[in-house]
Amino acid sequence: MNEPNKRSTVYFEPDLHRALRLKAASTQCSVSDLVNRAVRQTLIEDQEDLQAFEDRVAEPTMTYEALLDDLKAHGKI
Repeated sequence: MNEPNKRSTVYFEPDLHRALRLKAASTQCSVSDLVNRAVRQTLIEDQEDLQAFEDRVAEPTMTYEALLDDLKAHGKI
């Protein structure tokens, strides 16, 4: 069974709200659908970022100072 949608109050800056309403009208979607898609996309990107961090956890780290020293040693700066 599908859970019913939840209601929430969101306050938009006037220009963002106007743009969102215009986009909703031009795409024949509701403002709620557009906001849900945007939030969903942000959460997907967050999950991808977290996975990338996890995938790279075993990589060696380098300090900024060490990076600069390495670039200088190789004539890049």
